[in-house]
Amino acid sequence: MKIVCKKNDMFNGVQIVSKAVSNKTTMSILECILVDAANDVITLTANDMDLGIKTVIEGEILEKGMIALDAKIFLEIVRKLPDSDITIETDSSFKTVITCEKSKFTIIGKSGEDFSYLPAVEKEDSIVISQFTLKEVVRQTIFSISDNDSNKLMTGELFEINGNELKVVSLDGHRISIRKIQLKDNYNSRKVVVPGKTLNEVSKILPGGADNDVIISFTSKHIVFEFDNTVVVSRLIEGEYFKIDQMLSSDYETKLKINKKEFLNCIDRATLLVREGDKKPIIINITDQSMELKINSVLGSMNEDIDIEKEGKDLMIGFNPKFLIDALKVIDDEEVDLYMVNPKAPCYIKNIEESYIYMILPVNFTTVS
Repeated sequence: MKIVCKKNDMFNGVQIVSKAVSNKTTMSILECILVDAANDVITLTANDMDLGIKTVIEGEILEKGMIALDAKIFLEIVRKLPDSDITIETDSSFKTVITCEKSKFTIIGKSGEDFSYLPAVEKEDSIVISQFTLKEVVRQTIFSISDNDSNKLMTGELFEINGNELKVVSLDGHRISIRKIQLKDNYNSRKVVVPGKTLNEVSKILPGGADNDVIISFTSKHIVFEFDNTVVVSRLIEGEYFKIDQMLSSDYETKLKINKKEFLNCIDRATLLVREGDKKPIIINITDQSMELKINSVLGSMNEDIDIEKEGKDLMIGFNPKFLIDALKVIDDEEVDLYMVNPKAPCYIKNIEESYIYMILPVNFTTVS
């Protein structure tokens, strides 16, 4: 094989597919990126058997062929080469010579024939969504998946399609995040659970243009994302997702309208007194037209008043401040509405259309006068 391409094209391509390179494997071929010039295009592929990414890059094929190269070494070599044309040449013993201007690297690759190609997926259904929207939806929900593998379903997000609505849900046992998006067309109903790792990686490599689309296709076991020159194939998480509607309630005894930025900044200031790993709740005391936020820790204490619009009862309630910050950070509205029942019941942050709903469970606290 012999190919020539621009350094930036190769670097961008290698960066994209390296998201699917396996870090923990006994199969060394899964630590490689396949450079495939056996046909009329140059394709880069990585596959860890759960997540696979393939992208096409521009370049000239002088001699057809393919080679599997160690992903870490290959990425670092390409990263540090001058901004010029790169030539990659291999021989029958898989010796690979990478040259760029006066730099020349020789590394030993592996047979491309041994590489695990992306599964051929018979797409049953597809939806179209803008890159910007998909990136935003992931950003606004991904923080509340669980990082604990003990319940696999919590490490993913529910994608539920009904007609022209896409609902994305994540939860970790302490909170639930829901975003609803209106699609341009009507589609068949479908529910799948997509691994959080897949969504994180797709979000990182998506350019995110509002005018550029992603085609998302589904089968019973896989989800496929296609955009620009890139294809991402991921296994789905199997199992029945949680019955979210049964966990939600529209009852409330106290409703607040509050300036989001002011509320977020106040909680942010309070966390200055909380050490990493400390589970100190922020205590919110709601009275007429005013809300007092208090935090007590070994480092000191803080309290601050915020103006609010209130309907209903006075209430004192405690929360993990991080959970409030995570939700408020991704809401774009200037003002937010909070709905609460009592100090033991969940708090809901949602807009009137319910295009976003964040449910946060309160925590127990002891009051200190």
